[in-house]
This record gives sequence, C-alpha cells and structure tokens, in this order.
Amino acid sequence: MADRKKAPRKGAALQKLKEDLSAGTPGSAYIFYGEESYLREYYLGQLRKKLIPQGFETFNYHALEGKDLTAQALVETVEAMPMMAERTMVAVTDWDLFKLGEDQREKLIALLEDLPPYGCLVFVYDTLEYKPNKTVKKLCKALEAHVEAVEFPAASSADLLPWISRRFKALGKEIDRQTAEYLVFTCGALMTGLVPEIEKIAAYARGERVTQEDVDAVADPVLSAEVFRLSDAVLQGRYDQAASILGDLLKMQTEPIMILAALGSQLRRIWTARLALDSGRDRYWLMELWGMKSDYPAKLLVSAARRTTAEWCAQAVCRCQELDRRMKSQRGVDSAGELKLLLVRLAAERS
Repeated sequence: MADRKKAPRKGAALQKLKEDLSAGTPGSAYIFYGEESYLREYYLGQLRKKLIPQGFETFNYHALEGKDLTAQALVETVEAMPMMAERTMVAVTDWDLFKLGEDQREKLIALLEDLPPYGCLVFVYDTLEYKPNKTVKKLCKALEAHVEAVEFPAASSADLLPWISRRFKALGKEIDRQTAEYLVFTCGALMTGLVPEIEKIAAYARGERVTQEDVDAVADPVLSAEVFRLSDAVLQGRYDQAASILGDLLKMQTEPIMILAALGSQLRRIWTARLALDSGRDRYWLMELWGMKSDYPAKLLVSAARRTTAEWCAQAVCRCQELDRRMKSQRGVDSAGELKLLLVRLAAERS
C-alpha cells in the first residue's frame, strides 16, 4: 500500500513564514488568506520590510488589484529587475486564481514554474474567500509545488489574551484576564476589530486598570454579544429590556432577518447547553461542539441554560424557524413587528 501524504500541521505554514522572516530568507511565492486581516497585513508589511530597502519601495514594491489583472501583466511585473536592491515584491489582492480562463491559467502556471530568483510574489485574499478548486488539477499542482499558502485564522485565546494585555500596556493601562475575556465576548475575537476598541477604552478609562464598566461605556458590541444580552433578558422574563436591546439594534439599521438568524443560533446553543447539563456533560464538551477558542462563552451558555428547560429551548428554536420561513417567503411582512411579537411570546413561555 502506498504511503499517504501527511496533511500539513495546522499553523505550520505561518510558523515557517515567521522562521523565514527571522532568518532573512523569505520564499518566492505565497498565498495569504484567512479572517484575521490584522495579522495578514502585519506579516505582509514584515515581508515588505525584509525584502525592500527603505526608500526604494517605488521601484521594487508593486501592488496590483486582481479585478482587471491579466496574467501577462503579472508576468511582466514579476520579471521586472530590482533596482538598487536584491529582490522585488509583488502583492496581488483579490485575484481569484481558480476562476481564470484556460489561457490565463496556463500563463500563470508557466510563471509559477519559473519564478525569477529575485522576486517574491504574494497573492492576498482579502474580500474574496480562498477556495482551492481541486478540479483544476494542473494549477493546484503548480500552487502546491511552488507557492506557500499561509492562513491567518482568528487567534486562540492563549495568543489573543496576552496580545490584548500588551496593547493596553502600551497605552498605559492594565487589564485582567476576566475583563479581557469580556472584551473579546463583547467586541469579537478578531484583532482587526479589537485594535480601535482597545484604543477607545484606554482613552476613556480613568483608572490604571480597565474594568468591564469601561468596556460597556464606549465599546461597540458585535451582533452576537447584543443577541446574547437579548436572549438572556428573555430567559429572565425581562421583556422591556429585551425590547430595548432589539430597538437599539433596529436603530443601527441591523436587518431584522440577521437579528433573527443570530437569535435562533444563540437559542440553539443554549439548547445544547441545557442538554449537556441534563446528560452530565460540562462546558468543555460545549467548547468542542461549537469550536470555541475560550471557555468564557461556554460558561455564559451554561449559566443561561440553568434558567430554562430543553422543552422551552426546542419550542423557542421552532418559533424562530417558523418566523424565518415567513419572512423569506411572504411579502409585506412587518419583520420588526414580528420580532417584537416573538420576544413577547418567548418571554411569556419561559421556563
């Protein structure tokens, strides 16, 4: 039996990029992709800094947009000789490699198979999703052989919390782990979104140590955090508070169908947490089930689930699904009004 090729260890490409940058030996071609655009832009900048001497960026660094790019134009840019530097760098943003026509694809493959030693080519997937198409076998083979695909996923809790602490420390503030977890829950786990929030909170906080009250005062919560507050208010029978949260979301022009989708998702999570409690499972089981990077949201789910029953959760999820179908299939539905009515019913039926 032939040996199966081992799948690369998750994060191995990013680790290799870090090592190559540290050693001053960047590769010839990369694909940068992933939801954490902060890290993606950071390492793009580090690559540029390592390759291009300061003051010579105009001659040796080339940024291309993929929308109207042709393979021939790319070839000419990549093959242009460096000026007063050892290497050039070409960054191509949002060029869908797997939707190229056959002629363009063949030219790209030829370039990848004969990249000039002085060049570094980086395909950056920003607004486009990086989805390799295995049916385009020849291109996939060339990419696998000559291009390092580096994913920048959302950071794990082990990496993210110390990073948050360092960002606050640089701004003259301290933050403990619990407050940092609350910040991530409130504002999301992407560094890109956390950077401006950290700056706002640090500027607002009067004491040396940041508190949850400081976060609540100036941070802009992500939809999932607001919907958790909404569902929590429903579980406690506080319809007025739930309606107030819903009203704020609608004032921010959040689409009712998006609010409903987030609410339905949150109620399904609470349902699984209730089932976990009923079957003797703990929050770590929930973390694995929902792919959570921290146990903080899992603890919140368990706390919420203790206030209700599996029967109520099942009924609540069904009500969300029914309203979702009605919103999508019927014309003239007062979506905001239907959402408010849904909250009234859920709060009245709480267990």
